[in-house]
Amino acid sequence: MKVLRRLALGARRLSRSWTAMVTLLLVVGLVVVAYRAGTRSAPVDDTVSNVPRVGPADGQPVDAYRAAASHELDGSRNQPTWALVSLTGYQRPAALASLLTGVDVSRVVARVPLPDVQTQLVTLVVDRLTVDVPTGMRRTATAKERAATTAASSAASAGTSELKQVYAQEAAVQRREAAAYRSLCACVYGAVVRGTPAQLRTLAQRPGIRVVDPAPEVTRLDRATFVPLLPEQSGTVGPPSDTAAGPSATPSRSAVGHN
Repeated sequence: MKVLRRLALGARRLSRSWTAMVTLLLVVGLVVVAYRAGTRSAPVDDTVSNVPRVGPADGQPVDAYRAAASHELDGSRNQPTWALVSLTGYQRPAALASLLTGVDVSRVVARVPLPDVQTQLVTLVVDRLTVDVPTGMRRTATAKERAATTAASSAASAGTSELKQVYAQEAAVQRREAAAYRSLCACVYGAVVRGTPAQLRTLAQRPGIRVVDPAPEVTRLDRATFVPLLPEQSGTVGPPSDTAAGPSATPSRSAVGHN
C-alpha cells in the first residue's frame, strides 16, 4: 500500500510539474506573439507617398523657382535625364517641333486659357510630336463634348436654381474647351523631355523657353507628376483665377487629365 501511495503521489507531482511547464510555455508563447505583433512593420505601399513632383510649389516665388531650376541644370551630371519645360506662352501644336528640337519629347501639358476660369490641365502622351499632339487634342475635344452634354442634362433635371446655374456654367465651359481643342488651339504650355545636360542647357537658352527644370530623381514617368509653370504666373505660384465659371469649381476643371 505504501508503494502505491508513493506512486500516486509521484504521479500527482509529475502531473503538476507537466501542467506548470505547459502553462509556462503558453505564457512565453503569448508574450513572444504579442511582442512580434507590436514590433513587426506592416506592409507599406510607398508608390503614392514617394511619387516625385516636378515643378514649382504653390506659394513659391516664380523667380526663386527659375533660379533653383537653372542652378540645378548647371550642376547636372553628364548623363541623360528627364526635365520639365515651361514655355513663355501658350503654343499651337504646329509650333512645338521647332521649339523643342534637340531633345526627346514624351509628354506635353495643355490647358485652354479662358479668362478667370481654372480650366483642366491635360497631359498628352507623345511619341510622334507632330501627330500625337493634334490627335490628343481632338480626343480631348470629344471627351469634353460628352462632358458638356452630361452637364447640360444635369442642369435640365436639377432641383434648384443654384444647381441649374452650376451645371449650365459647367456645360458652357466644357463646350468652350471642346471648341478650342477641336481647333488645335494655342494651349500647350509645358513639356516633359529627356536629354543630356548640354542639350537641356541649349534648350533653356532658346526663345520661347521659360524654364528647364531637370528631374534626375525621376526614373519612371508613370511614377512622377509634372506641373509646369503657367505662362501668366509672374509673382507667386498659384492656381489661375476661377471666378468667371461660377461659385463651384467642379472636379473636371481642377483635375489633371491623361490622354
